[in-house]
Amino acid sequence: MALMTAKEYIDSLRKLNTRVYMFGEKIDNWVDHPIIRPSINCVAMTYALAQDPQYADIMTATSNLTGRTVNRFAHLHQSADDLVKKVKMQRLLGQKTASCFQRCVGMDAFNAVYSTTYEIDEKYGTSYHENFKKFLIYVQDNDLTVDGAMTDPKGDRSKAPHDQKDPDMFVHVVERRPDGIVVCGAKAHQTGSINSHWHIFMPTIAMGEADKDWAVSFACPTDAEGMYMIYGRQSCDTRKLETGGCIDQATPSSADRRHWWCSTTYSSPTSTFS
Repeated sequence: MALMTAKEYIDSLRKLNTRVYMFGEKIDNWVDHPIIRPSINCVAMTYALAQDPQYADIMTATSNLTGRTVNRFAHLHQSADDLVKKVKMQRLLGQKTASCFQRCVGMDAFNAVYSTTYEIDEKYGTSYHENFKKFLIYVQDNDLTVDGAMTDPKGDRSKAPHDQKDPDMFVHVVERRPDGIVVCGAKAHQTGSINSHWHIFMPTIAMGEADKDWAVSFACPTDAEGMYMIYGRQSCDTRKLETGGCIDQATPSSADRRHWWCSTTYSSPTSTFS
């Protein structure tokens, strides 16, 4: 599959059965919600710039897994040059969106899990690394946005996960099946979570032997059965609904800034690891 355009990315979100709640209510058309849409527009810019020939060297890379061209946000760093281009890409997107473009944690998660699963397989003779590579190839070939789910609610922070009064304060395994695992719990402060196609869940702290059910990393689609997204409050979230929706819209740049500030749409833009 070729790299998606910004419009194709937005259309792909509409195909997901993502369960989104905000202010105590279920949001059915969350893609066009005036509070949520600006953040979607920011992610869409990561697709739009990848289509622009003048930014191709920064926004795209050659996959070390397949040899095909991929969005740099789905690339595994191979050299110091890759790291320099990553920073240049982030600066470019900061200039174009004046906001958070939400894919950095997922990109870092790819690189961290790739390294960690390799070390685990070397030590224990497992196949987590190969599982992860197959998943990442799927992500790259379909040009998907993947969120990194790291932070747990934690509950009583003086206690380890297994000592918590509520075990769901940390995501943990509740059942092991021949085809995978069943998990329960929550992740918090996930930047861009509802704007992603998939999520990589990772432990939030170092854990001991007693916490083995909590020391888990896996991938899960955004609209998986049992997955719910609670869009949290921000101090200025309703500002997007005020002044006719003409501020904080994070839309494509234009020669007329007043025009694009007020625009809200683009016209053309459970695998287990360990």
